[in-house]
Amino acid sequence: MAESGRIEVAPISGGTPFADHLGEMVLAVSEESVPDSGRIALEITFDSGRVRCETWSGDLRLSSK
Repeated sequence: MAESGRIEVAPISGGTPFADHLGEMVLAVSEESVPDSGRIALEITFDSGRVRCETWSGDLRLSSK
């Protein structure tokens, strides 16, 4: 991920799907997009699961798997 820049993780409240993965190494990152729809998704894989970040018409949606 060095080519993508710096990622900083800081303590947060338990109100986000990322809270369960604090301190874990990122194993993989994948991106999906649907041309001409404005929909973009980023899925981040950790040892203990995945977090999916999606946008649709300007709304950000976070979910964990």
